[in-house]
Order: sequence, then structure tokens, then C-alpha cells
Amino acid sequence: MFIAVDVEADGPIPGPYSMISLGMAVAGHPELSFYTEIKPISEEFDPAALAVSGLDRDHLIRNAPDATQAMRAAYDWVNSLRKIGRPVFLAAPAVWDGMFVHWYFMRYVGTSPFGATGSGVDLRSYWMGLTGCEWVESRKGKIKYALNLEGLPHTHHAGEDAMELAQVFTAVLKHRAESHSAGLPQTE
Repeated sequence: MFIAVDVEADGPIPGPYSMISLGMAVAGHPELSFYTEIKPISEEFDPAALAVSGLDRDHLIRNAPDATQAMRAAYDWVNSLRKIGRPVFLAAPAVWDGMFVHWYFMRYVGTSPFGATGSGVDLRSYWMGLTGCEWVESRKGKIKYALNLEGLPHTHHAGEDAMELAQVFTAVLKHRAESHSAGLPQTE
């Protein structure tokens, strides 16, 4: 079970900077999603990074759950899905989102529902392996175009972007299954 994950952050790395929202959605199950905003954990932030999310830092400081509450809720949500499958982390890019998510789970919960290393699947790498395309052809926009999913917006709202990623990966898996059953080569 692939759990599409998206984060918004107010800087380039966790610790000195904060993950300010977290969204998760299960590929193939649009009814299964999770979203939380998170109170910043430090005074430092990059105004340009913060602006990407459109979130108000002062509002987050006053109203968002603290990192321990938010990550415990996220951990419990992921673990509740074990009754239907084994959760596998999915992101685009997995390096960025995974860095924040794993650090926050380890720091504020003490463990990650995605395993000790927090490893998972990267959309671009998966697409390259599936199609044999080059890195420059593996951007999410190019994948969406190849799969006729151009109407899916990317809004920089972690919950909405996690749902977008779940839809894209569901289409990627469908494409893979159709190509295998038809005996077609995987390249586009």
C-alpha cells in the first residue's frame, strides 16, 4: 500500500527549520487521506520557502498542533492502515519529503511507521525504471502529460498535493499493469 506523502517546510532542512504541514494519501484509495499543519519548532525560517506554502507562520504558532501531537496523529493514522496493507512511503521527491518526515517521526515519536530507515519509493526514479526515460523526462509534469493527467493541479497545499501524487502513482501502476498484460515494452 503506497502512501503518497507531501510536506511544506519553511526552510531547506529539518531541525533549524520546520515542517509546517504534512499531507498523506493512499494510492488507489482516494477516501484515505491525512492532513495536519504543524507549529514551527524553531525561530529560523526562510521567507521565500514559507511563501511557497501560503501558510501564515503567526497563525501556525498560535493554532497548529505542536510537532509531538501532529506526528503522533500521523503515526497513528499510518499504523491504522496496516489492517488493509503494509504502508510504503511514496514521495516526489522522496529525498526532500522523506528527510523531513523521517526526522520528525524519529524526533517526536521515537520511531517511524515506515521503518527504521524511513525508506520508500521516489516517483521519478520509479518512472525512469518503468519507462527507461532519462532524468529530465521524469518530472511529475511530464509523467502527468504521458498519462493524460494534465488536469491535476499542484497547489503547494500538502494535503492536496499528497492526493495529487496518489492519483499520479495510481495511474503509473495502472499503466504498468496494462503494459505488462499487453506485452508492450515499458518505454514511452
